[in-house]
This record gives sequence, C-alpha cells and structure tokens, in this order.
Amino acid sequence: MSAVGTGESLVTASTGVARAVVLQPVLPWWLLAVVGVALLGFTAWRLVAERSNRRLARAWARRLGVVALLLVVAARPGLPGGSAEASVAQVNVFFVVDTTSSIAAEDWGDGEPRLTGVRADVAAVAEQLAGARFSLISFDSTAVLRTPLTDDAAAVVSAAEVMNQEITTYSRGSSISEANQLLAERLAEARDADPARANVVYYLGDGEQTSGDEPESFAEAAGDVDGGAVLGYGTAAGGPMKVFDGYGDQYSSDEYILDRTRAGEPEAISRIDEDALRTVADQLGVPYEHRSAGTSVDSVVADVRSGSVASDATRSETVTDLYWIAAVPLFLLVLVDALQVARALAEVRPARPPRPGGAGGSDRPPRASDARRPTTGARP
Repeated sequence: MSAVGTGESLVTASTGVARAVVLQPVLPWWLLAVVGVALLGFTAWRLVAERSNRRLARAWARRLGVVALLLVVAARPGLPGGSAEASVAQVNVFFVVDTTSSIAAEDWGDGEPRLTGVRADVAAVAEQLAGARFSLISFDSTAVLRTPLTDDAAAVVSAAEVMNQEITTYSRGSSISEANQLLAERLAEARDADPARANVVYYLGDGEQTSGDEPESFAEAAGDVDGGAVLGYGTAAGGPMKVFDGYGDQYSSDEYILDRTRAGEPEAISRIDEDALRTVADQLGVPYEHRSAGTSVDSVVADVRSGSVASDATRSETVTDLYWIAAVPLFLLVLVDALQVARALAEVRPARPPRPGGAGGSDRPPRASDARRPTTGARP
C-alpha cells in the first residue's frame, strides 16, 4: 500500500466495471516526460542503426524494453480503494469518563462502585492498544483534561486509578454531554497535528442526566471520530451512592447520598439510562456496549487491533501499487543484458607482443663461435 501523491487518473474497463488507475510519478511529470523521450529516442535510433547486425540489434531491443519498463515503474501506477491496515501506533485514543456522583453507584459486580469497572476497563483498553497515544478527559459539572495525548499508557492508567467522583457537596446536577466541547477541541487539535492518525473515542458512563437542560449533541466531535465505543455501566435496578468529601480516607463519612425530593429522604438510587447512552453512540458514530464485571474488552478494541480503523485522510489516500508488475520483467531484461555484456568482455583477449627476431626467430643471444661458422653456400 502507499499514499496517493500528486498524480493523474486513467480510467480502464475490466469485466465491465470502470476503475481508475492512479499514477504517482517519482519525478515531476515534465521531467519524466523529457527523460523518457530522450531515452526512448536514443535506444530506438540505435536499434535502427544496428539492424544489420542481429546480435547488436537484439541487445538494443532489450535496452529499449528496459527503458519502457523503467518509465512505467517511475510513473508508479496503482488502484485506489485498497484496504488500509493502520498500525495501533497510528491511533489516538481518547477516554471520556463520567465522574458525576452516579458513577459511585454500587451496582457493579458484587456491589462495588461503577467507577471500579471504569478504571479496570481503561487499564484493559490501554493494555490491548499498547503503542497508541492516549488522553483522559473526565466530566461532572465541568469537563477536565486530566492527561493530554501521550504515548505513556502507564500515566493514563495511573490518572484513572486516582480519579474519583465529584465532591458531593459541590454537586449541582450535570449533563452527559458536558465533555462535548472539550472533546471536539482535542480531537480537532489531534487531527490538525497529524491527519494520518486515527482518532478513537471511548465514552464511559451511565447515561444519567441530572441537569435540568437537554444534553447537547456530540455531532460536532463526530467529524473527527474514526472509531471507538460508548461503554455503559450500571443496572436497571440501580444502586446507592456514598457521599464523597474529596479525601476518601478513613476519616471520611460512610453515609450515602439521600434523595431529598422524596418523603423520608431515602437513599438516592442511580439507574443506568441505556437509551441516552445509545443516543451518544449514534451521535459519535460508534457502537454501544453494556459492560459487566468479569467481561473482557476484546469486542470494543477488535476493530482497532485489526487495523480496520483508519483516519479519513489515510483511508482516502490508500492505493494498491501496480508498478511491481513492470518491475519483474525489467529485472529479468537487465539481468540478461548484464550477462551478455559479461560474456562479451570475457571473449576479449589482449594481443601477445611479437618475439624479437620475427616469427621464426630465436631469443638466444649471439655467440662468438657464430662469427667463425661459414655461411650456408659459401666457398671455403
């Protein structure tokens, strides 16, 4: 796979279906055209010039094929629409956690606070998506960025571990969409910083709207959301919530929040609102899943781990390269030409220098006795 650069499209028909072949040249088009015309013209001229010599003509025909195939490879043709398998390392994960008083309702597992399940799921998702970048946002009466995007998963898990419900005396009702604006801002910043990275959002809450106003829509944030899930905590029966004074130590009260709107002021009971959570999921464009103690998070991270979650920029720029089809015969032609050149060089032998005295001469130096030896045919 590769990203589409500056190129053009050619439309071809295959089995009756038109498909666009995208060209992604490694050089500017004008330079590739000049180089291509020059090389093709030269090799074609040499082929014509050597047509009377079969051996040289074949050699220049091979080189003409090499130039043509090299130009195809340099043009880098490809088919758009290939599947993008994004690495987990190319993912931004945003945890949006409800920390209103209702998240302390004791209907998780064996009567534990819902926040226990939230913390466990944040840690589990961070472990499953090791290598991604993480951010943690919490909301009650206000939204707070607890950790900006970081590749230190342990820091986000630690921040979730020390995260508590809001202080009860400060609770004045909250909206399930309180984090909408902050989330939209952080998602947009992440997209602007690196459009190729996918933004994954995990919204963890119980859907209970205690504010008198209607919750806002997450539509503004949805444009920068590529995947994730809305995770719901709690039961239809609900559970009571302990008072939180901001310390949570041995000196803190063990009292429960009371429902002062009812006669006798009984303990307030928080119940999950799955319809509200499904609405949030629809607005973000992600699935909803109700969470229970003892269950894994495999289903909510499966798409991210498989690489099927990608940013719009990466998804739209992904093509299947086709230049390798021309590269295979190109390699074979170059190999054949190189072997032919090596063979020709091996046939070349340097000429031996002639011996002194001519072809039939002797290299023996003259001796004194030769002067007294009569010449053949001479009289004594």
